[in-house]
Amino acid sequence: MINGLVNRFGRTGFAALSSLIWALPMAAWAGSSDLSPIDKTAYPWVALAIGLVMLVVWLLLLTRLRGIEVAPRQRRFDLQQMSSGEKRWTLGLAAFATGLIAWLNGAATVDWGPLVAAVSAGKVGPTLLALGLAVFLLAMVAGVWLSWRKESTAYEARVLIYAGGER
Repeated sequence: MINGLVNRFGRTGFAALSSLIWALPMAAWAGSSDLSPIDKTAYPWVALAIGLVMLVVWLLLLTRLRGIEVAPRQRRFDLQQMSSGEKRWTLGLAAFATGLIAWLNGAATVDWGPLVAAVSAGKVGPTLLALGLAVFLLAMVAGVWLSWRKESTAYEARVLIYAGGER
């Protein structure tokens, strides 16, 4: 099963995809530790323990990747095959996606009532904060969209060159 996934996604793609086995429990830990002092029903240490155990399992998986044979073909997120431009746009995509996820995580865990009330009352500081948050959100969405388009174009060019075709 693992060999098939590595062959399908490549080593880099498999490493990124399989990182979810520890990243999701760690995100649950981070979210529940914020809420734990408020509602005493959250168990953040359980999620942290699961995340740390799965991090060790993931690291063991990564040590075994080098020995798995991979069929030679072009894969989208294979760092060894990427051009420098493709690597730059992929890094930009990851940065903007991380910013977007951070904004969404913050938005999901914050009580918006005080900010809405302050903006409704016409206070300048909270209004500027709300405007800044909206601009940041739009910048992250635009950055994800642009980076994805440019990275896709670079990938398509690489596939055409690999196949011997011309653009």
